[in-house]
This record gives sequence, structure tokens and C-alpha cells, in this order.
Amino acid sequence: MKRSRINDIIAESDEMMRKYGFALPPFAYWTLDEFKSRKDIAKNVIDARCGWDITDYGDGDFDKMGLFLFTLRNGRLADLQRGGGMCYAEKLLISKKDQLSPMHTHVIKAEDIINRGGATLIVELYGSDAQGDFDETEGGSVLRDGIQRNFTAGEKLRLAPGESVTLMPGDWHAFWGDGGDVLIGEVSTVNDDETDNIFRDPIGRFSSIDEDVDPSHLLVSDYQTWLA
Repeated sequence: MKRSRINDIIAESDEMMRKYGFALPPFAYWTLDEFKSRKDIAKNVIDARCGWDITDYGDGDFDKMGLFLFTLRNGRLADLQRGGGMCYAEKLLISKKDQLSPMHTHVIKAEDIINRGGATLIVELYGSDAQGDFDETEGGSVLRDGIQRNFTAGEKLRLAPGESVTLMPGDWHAFWGDGGDVLIGEVSTVNDDETDNIFRDPIGRFSSIDEDVDPSHLLVSDYQTWLA
């Protein structure tokens, strides 16, 4: 993705989040120089990979297959493993109209996917086989707005604003906006986007970036390069 396009997506996404009443923390708006000068006091933000995250999954067509994310807070895997402490994470996402976030599951993370505003969110569901791999014939069970319900393989849940689904490890899912863009809330256990996204098809989680302009704000995938 071109950095200029990423900068535009950040500005557009910030506008949509504000439209629905969500204000981001101050570090979201730090410039590159501000982040560099504050990287010591921002160690938790950097280590937890909080911040802006934009991906086209390596496909090269963000509007067709892609996702905007902002990680607001993220806990510690060590706390999750010992069963106490900061075991949670929270994100805001934007799924654009007909923009696919491709079929995937998680090994560790359980998550609530919440329609926070906009159009209808479509969530396509499949279950796993005995090894936890994608199974095109297998259904399962999820919580829909806190109510247990079974789903059949390939079923497409329609989530209106305010509605949610709870997904456990092994629940394979893809999603997109239907009829317009959707602001999504994600509340989950500790999030590890580097190792805990298991895709059905061989695709990448993070985009390669063509640095045609300077970044307006750093992505979480920029921290290692720009703040080293």
C-alpha cells in the first residue's frame, strides 16, 4: 500500500469514529517526531502494539479485501497464561461496504464483535474439524447478543448496530459491511496479531508499504522500523 493512501484512510477513519462518538487517546495523534521523542515513556503502547493498523492482507486492493483497526488497549500474554492481571484487549475496526476481512480463526483469542454504528455487518461462520482446521461442512455454536445459538456451516449472521456475536478459538469467520461502512467494536482476551491470526488461505496479515510520502501517524507495524 502507498503511504499516502494509508494517511488518507487514517483521516477518513478518524472522522467516522468521531461521527459515532468515539474519541481516541492522545498518542493516536502524535507525529513521527513526537513518537520518537516519547518512545521511552510510551514503552507500553509500543510493546502492546496499540495504535493505528491498516491492512490489505497483501492483496493490493484495500477496498476489495482489507480492514482498518485501532488497538485502544492490550493486555499481557503472561497475565493470561497465569490467569490473572491484564487479560483483555479492545479495538475499534471499520469494515467498508463489501470489503472482505477474509476467513480466519484464532488459537488463543476469544472476542466479542460488536456493531457500533453504520450499516449491517455480515459475519460468515464455519466450525473446525477435530484438529482445529477449517471445515466447510462443520457448524458450531456462538453467543448472539449473549444468547446461545447454533449455526450451520457458511451461515451469515446479520448484525445491526448494537448487536454482537461472541467468537471462541476455532470459530472460523469472515466479515464485511453490507449496504455501507460499519464501525465495529472488538472486546477480547489478549490480542497477538503477529501469531494468533490463522487464515484459511495463504495470505499476509500486514501490508508492505510504498513510502511515497511521510507517515502522518505511525502504524503498529511501523514501530520496530521507525522507533528502533
